[in-house]
Amino acid sequence: MRYIDSHSHLADAVFDEDRGAVIERAAAAGAAAVVCIGASLADAARARDLASAYPLLRWTAGIHPQEAGSFDADSDIAALGALLDAGAVGIGECGLDFHYDNAPRLRQHEAFEAQLILAAERDLPVIVHTREAESDTAIMIDRAARDGVVGVLHCYTGSLALAERAIGYGWYVSFSGIITFKSWTDLALLRAIPDDRVLVESDAPYLAPVPWRGKRNEPALVVHTIERLAEVRDVAPELLAERCLENTERLFGFTTRP
Repeated sequence: MRYIDSHSHLADAVFDEDRGAVIERAAAAGAAAVVCIGASLADAARARDLASAYPLLRWTAGIHPQEAGSFDADSDIAALGALLDAGAVGIGECGLDFHYDNAPRLRQHEAFEAQLILAAERDLPVIVHTREAESDTAIMIDRAARDGVVGVLHCYTGSLALAERAIGYGWYVSFSGIITFKSWTDLALLRAIPDDRVLVESDAPYLAPVPWRGKRNEPALVVHTIERLAEVRDVAPELLAERCLENTERLFGFTTRP
C-alpha cells in the first residue's frame, strides 16, 4: 500500500526523541510522503528544517486559530511570506475554532482572512481547521473561492452541507483516525465525498486510530484509517490509498514518483 499522510504535526516536541524512527516506520508502512504541518510561525520553521533533513517530508506554514490571539497582520504575514519562500507546499493550518475560544473570534477571523488573501497571491492551497464555526467557515470559503483559492477541510467531522459546499469549489476533505472510533456514526459522510476529493491523514500526535486509540499517533498508523474508510466505501484499501495519494499530490502540487 502506498499512501500520503496529508496532515501530521511531526515538528511537535513530542517526537524529538525518536522522530527518525517514526519517519522510518512511516516509510516501512507504505508512506510515500508525509506533510508536516506548520501551525505557527515557530512550528513552520521547524517543519522547514525537518523537511531539509528527511526527504519523505513536505511542509506547510500557517497560523492556527488557537495561535491567533496575538496576530499582527503586518509582521506575522510578512514572516509567513518569508517562510513560504523557502518551499512550503501550502498555507496552514489556519481556520476558525469556536470550541475552545483560545483566541478572540475577531482575531481568528483576521488571521484566517489574511492567510486566505496570501494564498490567493501565492497560488497556494490552504489547510483549514474548522470546529463549531461552520457558518463562518462557509462564508470564508465562499470569499476564498472567488479569489481562486482551493484547500482542504482537514480532520473533518462537520456536516455534509459544508463539505459539499467546499467540494463545489474544487476543495478536498480529509479524514483522520476519528472515523475508526466507535463514537463515529456518520457513515454517509464517508461515502459521500467523491473519489477525486478525499484525503487521509494522521493529525499525529493526536487522534490515533483504533486499535491504538489513546496512544501517541504517528504517520504509520494511517493505514488503519485507510482500511476503515475503504471498508465503508466498499473499495480495496490499496485502491483507496492510491486515490488519496493522487489527490494529495494534486492539491499540494508535488509528486512522489521518480
